[in-house]
Order: sequence, then C-alpha cells, then structure tokens
Amino acid sequence: VQLQASGGGLVQAGGSLRLSCAASGRTFSSYDMGWFRQAPGKEREFVAAIKWSNGRTSYADAVKGRFTISRDKVNNMVYLQMNSLKPEDTADYYCAARSGAGLGFPSRYEYDYWGQGTQVTVSS
Repeated sequence: VQLQASGGGLVQAGGSLRLSCAASGRTFSSYDMGWFRQAPGKEREFVAAIKWSNGRTSYADAVKGRFTISRDKVNNMVYLQMNSLKPEDTADYYCAARSGAGLGFPSRYEYDYWGQGTQVTVSS
C-alpha cells in the first residue's frame, strides 16, 4: 500500500485547506483510513477516520465541526477538508490505512500503512 499526502501550506487563522491522500496498491473496501497530525515536540495524534466501505466517520473533539473527512472510491482518494483553521492546528498531517476494518475505529498504533507528512501552518 502506498499513501501520498498533499495539500498542506500556509494559511491565516480562519482560513481553509483541503488535504488529499492518494491510496494505491490494494482494494480498500475493508480498510479504515485516517488522518493524524504531529506538532513539533508533541506526539502524533488522531484527527479523523473513515470506513472505506460505508463512509462512517470519527473525529477528534478538537476538530469536530471544523474538519470533514471523505473518500472517493472511484479514484482511491481520501480528503480532509479543514475550515476555520486555528494556529493550534499547525502540524505535519499524515494519512494512514488499516486493513481488516472492524466495527470500531482503530487506535494510532493499529494502522498498518502511513504516508509521508504534509505540513500545515496556520498563522495568527
């Protein structure tokens, strides 16, 4: 599985960005797909996840109502639409994939594949 994240950049507080993750190498019908972020000096943290099969989503409390995760089954893409960005959203953002999705969502440690990070900087 290969995951290629893109779409990061510099944006002012209150602005928007859309991150993209191109997934290849498998049929993802039974996968969970997630976005994580890691700020300098901090641990990598969960942002959002989606079940490829039925589109069910999960969000971290810090981003609920501002971020939206989605997937494009035809083009094998996962997106993270980020609105009302805050300086504390500044981090490297990573997409991840986990095979054999169950009913719940996996923890950070259960993801099998990771893409490279894309940097998001929100200025105040």
